[in-house]
Amino acid sequence: VTKFKVPASFKSLMEDQMVGPSTEILAESDFPEQSFKPKVQMPFKRVPGQNPRKVEVERRRRLYLTFDIAELLTSKGIDSNQLMPRHYDPDNMPPIEETKDSVFPIYLPLQVFDNDEFDCRTPEEWISLGLEPGSSDRKPVPGKALLPTDDALGHEDPKSQELIYKWIDVGVLDYDKETDLYLVHKTDEKGLVRDEEGRPIINGGRTPEG
Repeated sequence: VTKFKVPASFKSLMEDQMVGPSTEILAESDFPEQSFKPKVQMPFKRVPGQNPRKVEVERRRRLYLTFDIAELLTSKGIDSNQLMPRHYDPDNMPPIEETKDSVFPIYLPLQVFDNDEFDCRTPEEWISLGLEPGSSDRKPVPGKALLPTDDALGHEDPKSQELIYKWIDVGVLDYDKETDLYLVHKTDEKGLVRDEEGRPIINGGRTPEG
């Protein structure tokens, strides 16, 4: 009897044995699986004649994934880059013939028009989606944020006329109840939420050192 030896190409041999497509999620992600599940107002116990709760959750999840806020706004004739108020510049005012709606620039922030009466979750509930069962670490929650493409100028002067704002994939790290603002971090090219050293950002970015 000889000792069992694993061949050096064991991984490639296993990959060759995979037959057909798989429903397993192979892509690496820094977001918990439950953070993508929609909230469904249905009883956990199935009622005769109705879809099971799991089926309804999966259907809505796939439906919501087909929506894109930038495309929805564009279909209504809204330019996302114009949603952020800019510094008033009377020397560069466009002529009336070139303006579509009004000659006056946008000066009210989006927060003025924010209405959370029909939100399905409170901010605390959204943040709690980052908690996985059996783990004390809170992961980011996926989201979209209207952010400037230039990070340096965006932090220095968020109302600069030179900035271009776009809807960007982010990880929601934390929520401040006093200011009613979310702390977000842009995802990288792989859709991950990592710090400068390539480590996952957890617990809102707080470190043991504070």
